[in-house]
Amino acid sequence: MEEKMNEENIEEVKLLEAQIERLQTEVKALQHQKQNNHKDMTFHFEKQMQDALAYICGQKQNGGEETVLSRLKEEVEELEEDLEWQTEMNGITLDSCVTKTLQSSDCQAIQQICISGHTSELLFQVEFQLSELKEGQRSERTINDLNLVLDSSDLQNFSSFLSRVEDTRDLLLFFRTLRGFSERCDNRCRTFQHFQEKYPSVVSLPGGCRSEVMTLNHPELPGCVFFVHWTVEVSREGIITPKIQLLTKIPERALQQFPSQAVVGAAESFQSLLRILGPEAAMESIIRAVSLSQDT
Repeated sequence: MEEKMNEENIEEVKLLEAQIERLQTEVKALQHQKQNNHKDMTFHFEKQMQDALAYICGQKQNGGEETVLSRLKEEVEELEEDLEWQTEMNGITLDSCVTKTLQSSDCQAIQQICISGHTSELLFQVEFQLSELKEGQRSERTINDLNLVLDSSDLQNFSSFLSRVEDTRDLLLFFRTLRGFSERCDNRCRTFQHFQEKYPSVVSLPGGCRSEVMTLNHPELPGCVFFVHWTVEVSREGIITPKIQLLTKIPERALQQFPSQAVVGAAESFQSLLRILGPEAAMESIIRAVSLSQDT
């Protein structure tokens, strides 16, 4: 009986020794794998570490021809050139962009973004929350709490459009319409300036070249004034429509020298000229008629 127990103990000891050997083998294999992993990490991050050390110590890489700092400067210059090209193409200049992180986690990030800029003389500010929801390799971004501010006196017909954009959060429509609106206003400004320089004795701009009104004064009839009222209207859907009207202010004594039918029909005649000749030619025809001049 005692011999049988000794044999069982010996077998158990042998099993334990074999198990210890297997564990020791596994430990050695894991240690070897760990060393290989460290080598791989050193290999993969060697270039980044060298660049970082070069940047800190001011050393040069790539055979002494290019430093990390110089490469960073080149990248910044390329980004600046790209931004300048985008500005020229879009007609919109961004002056500042402030970003504040409100929430950040592995699956969701929320940022508060405020962008300020201008297009021609029109200043704007766009503020919104950008939410990014991550699901595996996919991510979805949404815009919330959009707030738009425009600094201009020429926005009477812009308010309904801004309200719609804030409701739909359609930033692309906002910037596209803003650019088109600014271009139409710039065209009006250039046209008013051109006629003021060409006919200084007749044309005046009481509100400046960027106002909606150009005034035509009859040189021989004080108080006899024609007003060209040029507005740029924006629909709720973002459709831009210029609207040009001719308004008259004729004193009683002047009405006695003009056929009443001609005065009353001046606005209608001007609309006909607009349809046939276009804005610039129609306005020049009216200016020359008011000045009673045959000069070109």
